[in-house]
Amino acid sequence: MGGREVLGGAPTTNTTPQVLCRRAIGHLPLLLAGAALLAAAPRLSAALPAPANRLVANGLLRELAALGVSAPAVAVACWAAAVAAWAYAVSRPRPVYLVDLSGYVAGEAHEASRAKTIAHFGRCGRFSDESMAFQKRMLERSGLGERTHFPASLISVPVDMCLRTAREESHAVIFGVVEDVLRRAAVAAADVGVLIFNSSLLSTTPSFTSLIANRYGMRDDVVSHNLSGMGCSAGIIAIDLAKRLLQVHPDTYALVVSTENITLNAYMGNNRPMLVTNTLFRVGGAAILLSNRAADRSRAKYQLIHTVRTHRGAHDQSFGCVTQEEDDAGCVGVSLSKELMLVAGEALRTNITTLGPLVLPMSEQLRFLATVVLNRVFRANVRAYLPDFKLAFDHFCIHAGGRGVLDELERSLKLSAWHMEPSRMTLCRFGNTSSSSLWYELAYSEAKGRIRKGDRVWQIAFGSGFKCNSAVWKALRTVDGGEEGNPWTPELDVLPIHVPKVSPVDETTYTFPDGATYKVSVAG
Repeated sequence: MGGREVLGGAPTTNTTPQVLCRRAIGHLPLLLAGAALLAAAPRLSAALPAPANRLVANGLLRELAALGVSAPAVAVACWAAAVAAWAYAVSRPRPVYLVDLSGYVAGEAHEASRAKTIAHFGRCGRFSDESMAFQKRMLERSGLGERTHFPASLISVPVDMCLRTAREESHAVIFGVVEDVLRRAAVAAADVGVLIFNSSLLSTTPSFTSLIANRYGMRDDVVSHNLSGMGCSAGIIAIDLAKRLLQVHPDTYALVVSTENITLNAYMGNNRPMLVTNTLFRVGGAAILLSNRAADRSRAKYQLIHTVRTHRGAHDQSFGCVTQEEDDAGCVGVSLSKELMLVAGEALRTNITTLGPLVLPMSEQLRFLATVVLNRVFRANVRAYLPDFKLAFDHFCIHAGGRGVLDELERSLKLSAWHMEPSRMTLCRFGNTSSSSLWYELAYSEAKGRIRKGDRVWQIAFGSGFKCNSAVWKALRTVDGGEEGNPWTPELDVLPIHVPKVSPVDETTYTFPDGATYKVSVAG
């Protein structure tokens, strides 16, 4: 016969599954307590003397018997509790931790002052006097300093732009940062389960992910993605992709490598919109090691909180503002349109409209909502309220695309010179290193001892297409300033430095090894 239950004072022996489930649900709190007690039984036995164990068990059994709850009902409740716990655990997103990062610093032989840059551009014989004068003016207003890096191919006489030298440049950057980040994190390459590489303008065969897997003997089942053509925002795209992959590949590491190749993408023509990139882009790269392993939380630097991606490629003006193309003479380069700042502003507004509700305090959200309602419902001509993101973030890493980009973001987001310092110093010291610039900026904040446990960091990147992408990180521990291997550590004592709006270039400060000099013609 089935178990006995008292319903409305009348005994019954109905033990069908439906009845058992109803009984279990009706007494769920008590049953869950019983399940918890059963789960904790080994520890209770160790902690309590035998008489106490018997008292607890007998008391629970008496309560169950008084309610007429049968053993099958207890089993059903325990099973339901286990299923619910399993479903909750499975549905929760896995935390993604940033274990460590590395930024590339080229050797002294690759350092190029602004005078050296102009001299080599002039001596290569590819530019008109007007183009040289234009590049000099742009360089004087660029915000770049005197120690940015060029690949050997562009500061040799004559220039040596070919696939071989392009690969030499990329290999030096990739191997440098990958080996450094794996060493610092004490992680073997064979433990990496996800590998993502991004370089917008150079995509070789075999791919760079295959190059890394071959060089470091990665395992056969490593999940690899090689991203190209995604512009300066590709670093955040790679982080977002890694985050998604780490949700489905448990207990592993993801290695993200971000760089750009300069050798084959310097422009050697005389189209002004395509000359701007010559004065901004420099050699650089970064490697970021992510993990979803619970054991890595205690040593990780950051936890990834949000990624928000905005793609305005459906709009013609956005799609065409940054394009790789040929000029009339057949020279290939990247053209920047005059609408770039307008397009970037629209992309940023779209991005922060999505990001804001995730990070801003309620007071800021209500103020923003109030202006939207006044304008759209009551047709009031009220200026849209731009929330104060300083209430949500402690540190800002804004893509060092150029002085104009940084000036506009500083004004729009109402940031202080302190908030902009990592981006401005990155532009000055390393130039625009494309997708890796965000990591030099984060490394700067670390080197300066700014990162404290609990701080929130906002990374903002812009890229062709047109895209604006954000990543939000939370510091899991205080990061000590001046860590070994940080690209900024050797220069901490002299930074920050003042970067004037216009800094004249004196060509006489550089002389070629053969004693020759170069002077830009005043014409043009």
